[in-house]
Formats: sequence, structure tokens, C-alpha cells
Amino acid sequence: MVNPSRRLLAGASAAVRTLSTETAPPSEDRLYRRLSALGNKKGNVASTINAYIEQGRPVEKLELKARIRGLHKYKRYNQALEDNGMMELRKLNFSHKEYAVRLDLIGKAHGATAAENYSNALSPSVRVHCTYGALLNCYCEEKITDKALDLFSKMHKEKMIVVPFPYNNLMSMYMRLGQPDKAVVLFEEMKKNNIQPDTFTYNLLMNCFFSLNDIESVECVFEEMKLENSKMCNWTTYSNLTVLYMKGGYRENAELALKNLEKEMRTHDREAYHFLNSLYAGLDDLHNVHRVWEDLKSKMRVMTNKSYLMIFQALRTLNDMSGVKKCYEEWESVCSNYDIRLLNSVIGSFLENDMIEEAGNVLKTALEKSGRPFFKTWEMFMDFHLMNKEVNQGLEIMNIVTLKVGDNEWRPKLEIIENFLKSLKEGNDVSGVEEFYKCMKRIKCVDSCLYKPLLEIFVGAGKTSFDIRERRLVVSLKICLKVFVLSNVSM
Repeated sequence: MVNPSRRLLAGASAAVRTLSTETAPPSEDRLYRRLSALGNKKGNVASTINAYIEQGRPVEKLELKARIRGLHKYKRYNQALEDNGMMELRKLNFSHKEYAVRLDLIGKAHGATAAENYSNALSPSVRVHCTYGALLNCYCEEKITDKALDLFSKMHKEKMIVVPFPYNNLMSMYMRLGQPDKAVVLFEEMKKNNIQPDTFTYNLLMNCFFSLNDIESVECVFEEMKLENSKMCNWTTYSNLTVLYMKGGYRENAELALKNLEKEMRTHDREAYHFLNSLYAGLDDLHNVHRVWEDLKSKMRVMTNKSYLMIFQALRTLNDMSGVKKCYEEWESVCSNYDIRLLNSVIGSFLENDMIEEAGNVLKTALEKSGRPFFKTWEMFMDFHLMNKEVNQGLEIMNIVTLKVGDNEWRPKLEIIENFLKSLKEGNDVSGVEEFYKCMKRIKCVDSCLYKPLLEIFVGAGKTSFDIRERRLVVSLKICLKVFVLSNVSM
């Protein structure tokens, strides 16, 4: 019988030649599309916008704002900063809110200190509630308690706090610090100052009481929320309540909260459906996972990759492999973009169930259709073979990938390197060491951390003689190790 792994390698070795294939650039009729065509590249925003202006086309602020929101959503903060910087440079009605957005992006991309420096450089007229609020968020995210409290106190004295956002930030920080009792005190202070809590505040407060093992207070907060303003009690509240009941082992309460969630959600709220599927999966309720999925498909004109990702994750949780295969075939027949997260979820499901042939077919098709490298996906196959003591198959995959990878395009994660070394050492595999060394050298991944274990494996194999190729490798490793040791001594 042909080894399924070898069948994958044979088929994929041809497909992987497409790793460097470039897709045709999209239409450049609009600035948004030109900027989107830059992909993950940095530093080209200014030249792209300048070229657009030189063609006599106006730069629309709304286009840049829409792109910044999209980049922020996908956590591409440095690129969002470039776009935001061009707005500031060209004085496109750069409002207080835009300054706050820039400050927030700086904090996310470069840390709170950089955000603080930017804030200090702003003119006094720009240091208003939204810019201070953005800086406060940076401090809270990094749990810089003293600066967060000082800034909050300053905002309070200058009567800048009129919405719950600053309180929410501090409460969230206390939760991350493991101090839910302080968050509860802050909530009481908020009410005394006549700041109306929002849905997020109440959800956060329920989490605080749950952390204090006080489920009765959780339910009291929920009832207060409904009493104060029933409109604030939306599907996110029931979702949060479901999670808390599940964590506490209150299954019947969780099921009831889920039913109320379905009543509160809008029929075309895709995110609510995603949460429903995840929560039903958490309750091991396969029937309702499938029911919600079919309902979602009937309501939506277009099914997104995100929706498929969520259903794959739910089915994977429940180990419903027939469901995974069916949904994958459905998605693959209509998709235009091979989302790496989605592929990895499907392939991970197959590998967890030793379905190597099915996993290989998914990767092979993706390589043929998309021309993308999928390096992390290849790593999953390496992990699979190493866990199953199949080091030779793992080396074959490593060889295929390293032959096609460009300069500084990919480095295997440290865990994979360590697992290869462990397997080679356990098997006293001299030929495997040589192959692994060649692969690592090919991608410039041979460093001081690799020399010693490789040499130990070679010597530990107990060989009394070496052929010419092996002798060259041993000598090379000894020289590298000696140079490394001497350089450390000289330091």
C-alpha cells in the first residue's frame, strides 16, 4: 500500500513550485484599491498617494478612513499609521477624533511610551477627552497602573469624563490584574458620578462578580441591567451570561440564556450566529450547531470565510469529521480566497484524527489553486510526522519547503527545530542529521544554538569512522562551535 504521506509529497512537490507566483494586480480606478494592492508592504503609502494626486485625482478622506478601519480590524497597525499619517500631513480636516485614532494606533504598534510622547507633542487645544481617552486606553492595555490612574484623575478634574469609556478601561485593567474587587468599587463610583453604564460596563461587572465566585450578584447585575434600560440587554449580554453559566457548570441556565440570545439577535447579524455556533459547541450540542449553521446560510446572501472558519472550529471541537468534510467541500467549491486560518483549521482537524490523506489533499488543492506558500500549514504536517515518530517523512517535507523558500521568507518555529533534534538524537540518525543540517543551512537558519546539538547527535551515534561527506559535516560543525565559543570568551 502506498504511504499517503508520500502521495502527498509527490503531488505537492510540483504544486509548491508556484510559491513565488504573483497574482495580477487589482483594478486601480480608486485610491482604496491602489492602497489595498500594497498588501503587507510598508513604506509605499506616500508614493502611491502622491502618484494618484499627480494624475489629477483628489484624495478623499472617507476612502482613507475606511481603509484605516479595515487595517485596524485586522491588526495591521503600522500600515494604518501610514494612512493616518498621510491624512495628517495633507491636513485633510484632521479632527480631534483623528488625533485620537493616531494616538491609539501608535500605542498598538509601538507601545504606550511612544503614544505618550506623541500626546505630549500635541498642542494643548488637541488634548481633549478623546485624545486623553486614547492614551488612557494605552496605559490600561499595558497595565501601567500609576499613569492610568493619574490620567484618569486629571480627566475627572477637568470634567472630561461624560461617557463610560474611561471607566470601562480601568475596570478592564483591574480584571487583567486579577483585582475584580477594585473594578466593582469603580463601578459604584461611576454611578455616584452620574455616568450611565453601557452594555460593555454591565457585561464587565458580571465578569467581575463571577471572578469573585458570586453567581447571585451576576444575576442581580443582569436584572438591574434589564430594569435600567432593556435595550442595553442585547445578544452580547446573553452570550456573556451563557459563558459564565458554562464556566460555573450551570448547564440548564446556559441553555436558557442561549435561547434568549436567539430571540434578541437580529436575523441578519452574522456575528451573533458565530457566537451561537461556538457556544453550542461548548455545550457539546451538535444538533444545534448544525441547525444554527443551516439557518445562517438561509439568511445570508453571501457566506464569508469568517463564517466557514467559525463552523469549522465548532465542528472540530465536537470532532464531527463528516461535518468538517461536507462543509469544506461546500466552501472549496465557491471560495475565491484561500484563507490560511480556515485551511489550517480543516487540516488540523484531519491530522488530529490521523486522516493524513485527507489533510494532504486539502493542502495539494490549495497549493494548485492559490499559488501561496502556506508555510505554517507545512509546519503542521512536520509536527504530525514528528509526533508519530516519522522523522524521515518530516525531513522530506522540510526539504521540499526549504528548496522553494526565498531569502528571509520563512523560518521554522523553534519547537519544530527542537523536535527534529530530539527525534534525530533518539534514533542516532546520522544521515538524518546531515539532511536536516542542509535544510537549515539552505534557509540560513544554522546558528550557535544548532551547532552543539547537531555535533552531539553525530558523535553520540557511536560511529568510529565517517565517510567523506560525514567527515566534512563533523569538521564544519566543530569549527563553527569553536568560533562561537571563542567569540563568547572574547566578549
